Amino acid sequence: MHKKTKGSLTIVGAGPGDAELITLKGVNAIKQAEVILYDALVNTEILAHNTQGEHFFVGKRKGAHSFKQNEINKMLVNFVKDGKQVVRLKGGDVSVFARAAEEIDYANRHGISANLIPGISSFTGIAAAHRIPLTKRCLYESIWVTTGYTCDGKPSEDIRHAAKSSATVVILMGMTHLKEIMNIFSKHKPANYPVGIVQNGTLENEKWVTGTLETITDIVKKEGISNPATVFVGPAVTDKTALWKHQQAFELA
Repeated sequence: MHKKTKGSLTIVGAGPGDAELITLKGVNAIKQAEVILYDALVNTEILAHNTQGEHFFVGKRKGAHSFKQNEINKMLVNFVKDGKQVVRLKGGDVSVFARAAEEIDYANRHGISANLIPGISSFTGIAAAHRIPLTKRCLYESIWVTTGYTCDGKPSEDIRHAAKSSATVVILMGMTHLKEIMNIFSKHKPANYPVGIVQNGTLENEKWVTGTLETITDIVKKEGISNPATVFVGPAVTDKTALWKHQQAFELA
């Protein structure tokens, strides 16, 4: 009698968007997978590394979920128990607002141990691609990364704390409450405090806008910026603009 193959679960970070910004270890796991469940923020070009497996889109957008989280959890466990080599592919890094912890906990409760492969987080990858110095010696000495809203749909309380700090602040999933978030910062920072927003970071269709706490909401509306987008708040945004102009001048020289 043929012995059933033991299944496995590997959670892979796909990087910030560009299909080439995934790790080699992530690519190798994808190549070996028999089943891949991938999110909305995953560049589907990455799936070309796997030609023999089944691919399931389980992405979630605000107000539009292909599967609920508990359904995804059950799918992962069922495939592994069926002896499949399963990859759960997530945008960015698996440890940053990816809900990987929920899937790991559920798998563990069913006797399944998950392997984790890190990815380039959207906030570091996009910052580097846009020459935004998140830290700079003697100037920007810390980074504060927060979600734009909590489980109850309201702006995170951490935003209020971040607004009081001198850190470079990065807000993920912040577009829905952008005006409210900027108002929170305005209570602790001057009206001309720099803000930059990148939509579809590292992809060919990305958009980048800059402004201030006072102007950014109108700029976003005018330019049609929407999710998925990463919001950067702080002097590093202005520094990025200076670095970009310097680079252009260097290339033209």
